[in-house]
Amino acid sequence: MTQKTHMRQEIEEIPQAVQRFIAGSEQLIAAAGQALRKRNPAVVATIARGSSDHAASFLKYAIELTAGVPVASIGPSIVSIYGRQLKLDRAAAISISQSGKSPDIVALAESARKGGSLNIAITNTPASPLADAADFTIDLKAGPERSVAATKTFVSSVVAGLAIVANWTADQKLLDALAVLPVALEAAVACDWSPLVSALDGHQSLYVLGRGPALAIASEAALKFKETCGIHAEAYSAAEVMHGPVRIVESSFPLLVLAARDAAEPSVAGMADKLASRGAMTFVTSERVSAARRLPFAVSGHPLTDALVLVVSFYGFVEALSRHRGFNPDQPPHLNKVTETL
Repeated sequence: MTQKTHMRQEIEEIPQAVQRFIAGSEQLIAAAGQALRKRNPAVVATIARGSSDHAASFLKYAIELTAGVPVASIGPSIVSIYGRQLKLDRAAAISISQSGKSPDIVALAESARKGGSLNIAITNTPASPLADAADFTIDLKAGPERSVAATKTFVSSVVAGLAIVANWTADQKLLDALAVLPVALEAAVACDWSPLVSALDGHQSLYVLGRGPALAIASEAALKFKETCGIHAEAYSAAEVMHGPVRIVESSFPLLVLAARDAAEPSVAGMADKLASRGAMTFVTSERVSAARRLPFAVSGHPLTDALVLVVSFYGFVEALSRHRGFNPDQPPHLNKVTETL
């Protein structure tokens, strides 16, 4: 494949897409943040599937760390299959969907609104059924995404959520970090993880580890390994991996450890070294290691955005890995761009 894949082009568009969102969404994001302050929710419910659910998991950590409000992911089947109505009169609900069309996501968002929640929809398709169920519809403004594997819409979804949280909590440091985030994203696109491409030759299984917001990035990375490369990848907390999954981490077992510049970095780096010393082939995004192999990373000046920029470097790597293995990352077998589940 001599021309750039759609996936590669869309990865390279991420900084511009985020800049476009930040520049064009200030008033609506501020209004959503003000509505959350007025509602003062006792809990935030998230509604999403696939990559969008990983974005929601990232926002779970961001909201709990920043606003101190617990976040729960609600399974869409509660409404679409089991027909139950939840009591959400003291809640806010955040729905995330690129297309805004998946019937089960829409049904749960509609049910949440009937249950009394303040509804916020984050989507790349503002004229969609999901938007009709929302009090606030946040248009990602990411532009068309032609590759089946979502990249720029994932990053834009997280940025939209972080912007809402920053306005809700009046977190000036996070607002400042988001304002300059496109620069860090450009640096993340340029990070070279090519040594990991050949290191995975002959391997069809690996773990991706993280903690806090970086665990959500690990989950997204594991999905992309499956989607674009047909590799069985599982995401675990760098602490949880010791509670059973470490049993199969034997000599040369591959591990990708995603450490951000936050309070969890020392423990994550320590686990990377511990597993590397046991013979695991361990790659980690941290300078705080001695036995594990270091991968380059971009910094953004804030713990939350530092975790997010990791996924952009990963996307560039996994697109190259997919081509290295003879696949077309734009068209994974058995998958469609829009998944409509009940």
